[in-house]
Amino acid sequence: MIFTNNIDPIFLTLGPLSIRWYGLFFALGIVVSFFVVNWAFKREKYPLQDLESVALYLFVGLVVGARLGHVFFYNAEYFLSNPAEILMIWKGGLASHGAAIGLLVSYWVWTLVHKVKFSKYTDVLILSIPIVAAFVRLGNYFNSEIVGRPTMKESGVIFERLGEAFPRYPSQLYESGIALVLVFVMLWVYKKFYKKTPPMFMMFLLMLLYFLTRFIVEFWKDRHIMPIDFPLSMGQMLSIVPVLIAMVYFIFFYPRQKKRG
Repeated sequence: MIFTNNIDPIFLTLGPLSIRWYGLFFALGIVVSFFVVNWAFKREKYPLQDLESVALYLFVGLVVGARLGHVFFYNAEYFLSNPAEILMIWKGGLASHGAAIGLLVSYWVWTLVHKVKFSKYTDVLILSIPIVAAFVRLGNYFNSEIVGRPTMKESGVIFERLGEAFPRYPSQLYESGIALVLVFVMLWVYKKFYKKTPPMFMMFLLMLLYFLTRFIVEFWKDRHIMPIDFPLSMGQMLSIVPVLIAMVYFIFFYPRQKKRG
């Protein structure tokens, strides 16, 4: 079945202020993820003041990392020629791989400032990531951006706002749905095995699952930057590193941690 996406990316206009669907979904993702992590902090009897403190660092790291990831991973030549536009985040342009780096760096800085062991909160804070990812990809769909490849099948989405009359794979919805599944998987693993697994197990598990599925979905997404005859997209190239890191952990380090008790 062919669907048509002609959604206006602006959700609400209040005088000179326009609220976009993307911004609304992004904000909802942040709020929902905060409540989930807040619940986990209470469950583990962790100090809530630490959550309030680290949340600010993570938000800044998320936005700055996502923006710089888009700038340097996907359009470095343009932004280096127009550096003022790097700050124009309202024009769009956030990258999930950059967001992941920004979150790790900002959390590491927070642990240094507050003298907290890096592994102390990672497996609880990590629960927020697939929640935000699910909402953000919905925002991408409403914005008619990060679209899938054209499809000749009898199912797909026509993105009319792009001036197109042919269907594409709704790759944004694929990624949003996968992220939502990962939310429930991570919550189930957390509730069932958190006390039985070594520190940072959850972090490496999500790293493996998220970027592996991201690598797979990229086959249905429109290519960006990489030459058309190159077998992998930029998103796939960037996903290989975290997948390999997670695999090294589960093959070499996790068995030793498990053996030690």
